[in-house]
Amino acid sequence: MVAKKNILTYSGLKKLENELQDLKVIRRKEVAEKIKEAREQGDLSENAEYDAAKDEQREIEARIEEIEKILKNAEVVDEDEVDTDVISIGCKVRVYDDAFDEEVEFCIVGSTEANSLQNKISNESPVGMALLGRKLGDEVSVETQAGVIQYKILDIQKVS
Repeated sequence: MVAKKNILTYSGLKKLENELQDLKVIRRKEVAEKIKEAREQGDLSENAEYDAAKDEQREIEARIEEIEKILKNAEVVDEDEVDTDVISIGCKVRVYDDAFDEEVEFCIVGSTEANSLQNKISNESPVGMALLGRKLGDEVSVETQAGVIQYKILDIQKVS
Protein backbone atom coordinates (compact mmCIF):
# COMPACT_ATOMS: atom_id res chain seq x y z
CA MET A 1 0.00 0.00 0.00
CA VAL A 2 1.33 3.41 -0.99
CA ALA A 3 1.34 5.95 1.84
CA LYS A 4 -0.74 9.10 1.31
CA LYS A 5 1.30 12.17 0.44
CA ASN A 6 1.10 14.89 3.07
CA ILE A 7 0.91 18.21 1.25
CA LEU A 8 2.54 20.99 3.27
CA THR A 9 3.37 24.63 2.75
CA TYR A 10 6.93 25.63 3.58
CA SER A 11 5.78 27.31 6.82
CA GLY A 12 3.84 24.16 7.76
CA LEU A 13 6.96 22.06 7.16
CA LYS A 14 9.07 24.37 9.33
CA LYS A 15 6.47 24.30 12.11
CA LEU A 16 6.47 20.48 12.16
CA GLU A 17 10.28 20.32 12.06
CA ASN A 18 10.50 22.76 14.97
CA GLU A 19 7.92 20.80 16.98
CA LEU A 20 9.82 17.56 16.32
CA GLN A 21 13.09 19.16 17.43
CA ASP A 22 11.44 20.49 20.60
CA LEU A 23 9.92 17.10 21.43
CA LYS A 24 13.17 15.20 20.87
CA VAL A 25 15.58 17.62 22.52
CA ILE A 26 13.65 19.40 25.28
CA ARG A 27 10.45 17.52 26.13
CA ARG A 28 12.11 14.07 26.22
CA LYS A 29 14.68 15.38 28.74
CA GLU A 30 11.99 17.04 30.86
CA VAL A 31 9.86 13.91 31.08
CA ALA A 32 12.91 11.71 31.75
CA GLU A 33 13.74 13.98 34.68
CA LYS A 34 10.15 13.74 35.99
CA ILE A 35 10.32 9.93 35.79
CA LYS A 36 13.68 9.92 37.59
CA GLU A 37 12.33 12.14 40.39
CA ALA A 38 9.21 10.02 40.75
CA ARG A 39 11.29 6.82 40.96
CA GLU A 40 13.35 8.33 43.76
CA GLN A 41 10.18 8.68 45.84
CA GLY A 42 10.03 4.92 46.30
CA ASP A 43 7.04 2.61 45.73
CA LEU A 44 6.00 2.97 42.07
CA SER A 45 2.75 1.01 42.42
CA GLU A 46 0.97 3.92 44.13
CA ASN A 47 2.96 6.80 42.66
CA ALA A 48 0.65 9.09 40.67
CA GLU A 49 3.52 11.35 39.59
CA TYR A 50 5.32 8.36 38.06
CA ASP A 51 2.17 7.23 36.22
CA ALA A 52 1.54 10.75 34.92
CA ALA A 53 5.15 11.10 33.74
CA LYS A 54 5.00 7.73 31.96
CA ASP A 55 1.71 8.78 30.26
CA GLU A 56 3.31 12.03 29.17
CA GLN A 57 6.31 10.09 27.84
CA ARG A 58 3.99 7.84 25.79
CA GLU A 59 2.21 10.90 24.35
CA ILE A 60 5.51 12.54 23.39
CA GLU A 61 6.79 9.39 21.71
CA ALA A 62 3.49 8.93 19.84
CA ARG A 63 3.61 12.54 18.59
CA ILE A 64 7.25 12.13 17.51
CA GLU A 65 6.29 9.02 15.55
CA GLU A 66 3.30 10.83 13.99
CA ILE A 67 5.40 13.84 12.91
CA GLU A 68 8.14 11.61 11.50
CA LYS A 69 5.53 9.72 9.46
CA ILE A 70 4.08 13.00 8.14
CA LEU A 71 7.53 14.32 7.21
CA LYS A 72 8.54 11.05 5.57
CA ASN A 73 5.62 11.37 3.12
CA ALA A 74 5.69 15.17 2.85
CA GLU A 75 5.30 16.99 -0.42
CA VAL A 76 6.12 20.67 0.00
CA VAL A 77 4.32 23.25 -2.11
CA ASP A 78 6.89 25.58 -3.65
CA GLU A 79 5.40 28.95 -2.79
CA ASP A 80 7.41 30.62 -5.59
CA GLU A 81 5.51 28.47 -8.08
CA VAL A 82 2.05 29.25 -6.68
CA ASP A 83 0.02 30.89 -9.46
CA THR A 84 -2.29 33.62 -8.19
CA ASP A 85 -4.42 33.50 -11.35
CA VAL A 86 -5.94 30.19 -10.23
CA ILE A 87 -6.66 28.99 -6.67
CA SER A 88 -4.34 26.20 -5.56
CA ILE A 89 -2.72 24.93 -2.39
CA GLY A 90 -0.64 27.74 -0.92
CA CYS A 91 -3.14 30.48 -1.85
CA LYS A 92 -4.87 32.94 0.44
CA VAL A 93 -8.36 33.56 -0.91
CA ARG A 94 -10.78 36.33 -0.01
CA VAL A 95 -14.40 35.54 -0.83
CA TYR A 96 -17.76 37.22 -0.38
CA ASP A 97 -20.32 35.08 1.46
CA ASP A 98 -23.80 35.90 0.11
CA ALA A 99 -25.71 34.38 3.02
CA PHE A 100 -23.90 36.31 5.74
CA ASP A 101 -23.17 39.40 3.62
CA GLU A 102 -19.52 39.36 4.67
CA GLU A 103 -16.03 38.81 3.35
CA VAL A 104 -14.15 35.73 4.52
CA GLU A 105 -10.49 34.85 4.03
CA PHE A 106 -9.19 31.28 3.69
CA CYS A 107 -5.73 29.84 3.27
CA ILE A 108 -5.80 26.64 1.20
CA VAL A 109 -3.41 24.10 2.73
CA GLY A 110 -2.94 20.34 2.84
CA SER A 111 -5.05 18.36 5.31
CA THR A 112 -2.10 18.07 7.74
CA GLU A 113 -2.00 21.84 8.26
CA ALA A 114 -5.74 22.55 8.25
CA ASN A 115 -6.91 24.60 11.24
CA SER A 116 -10.36 26.18 11.10
CA LEU A 117 -9.54 28.58 13.96
CA GLN A 118 -6.82 30.10 11.78
CA ASN A 119 -8.97 29.94 8.60
CA LYS A 120 -6.58 27.35 7.14
CA ILE A 121 -8.80 24.98 5.19
CA SER A 122 -7.82 21.67 3.68
CA ASN A 123 -7.71 21.14 -0.06
CA GLU A 124 -9.80 18.03 0.72
CA SER A 125 -12.59 19.89 2.55
CA PRO A 126 -15.83 20.72 0.69
CA VAL A 127 -14.97 24.44 0.56
CA GLY A 128 -11.33 23.76 -0.35
CA MET A 129 -12.28 21.38 -3.16
CA ALA A 130 -14.87 23.84 -4.51
CA LEU A 131 -12.36 26.71 -4.58
CA LEU A 132 -9.43 24.82 -6.17
CA GLY A 133 -8.94 25.73 -9.81
CA ARG A 134 -11.28 28.75 -9.65
CA LYS A 135 -10.35 32.28 -10.73
CA LEU A 136 -10.90 35.84 -9.58
CA GLY A 137 -14.56 36.83 -9.98
CA ASP A 138 -15.84 33.24 -10.15
CA GLU A 139 -18.94 32.35 -8.16
CA VAL A 140 -18.83 29.06 -6.29
CA SER A 141 -21.58 26.96 -4.73
CA VAL A 142 -20.41 24.69 -1.92
CA GLU A 143 -22.50 21.80 -0.62
CA THR A 144 -21.94 21.63 3.16
CA GLN A 145 -23.67 20.03 6.13
CA ALA A 146 -25.34 23.38 6.78
CA GLY A 147 -26.64 23.57 3.22
CA VAL A 148 -25.41 25.23 0.04
CA ILE A 149 -23.09 28.23 0.52
CA GLN A 150 -22.48 30.78 -2.25
CA TYR A 151 -19.09 32.52 -2.50
CA LYS A 152 -17.75 35.08 -4.96
CA ILE A 153 -13.95 35.11 -5.27
CA LEU A 154 -12.66 38.62 -4.58
CA ASP A 155 -8.89 38.15 -4.26
CA ILE A 156 -6.20 35.48 -4.64
CA GLN A 157 -2.73 35.87 -3.08
CA LYS A 158 0.20 33.69 -2.13
CA VAL A 159 0.23 32.62 1.51
CA SER A 160 2.91 34.76 3.11
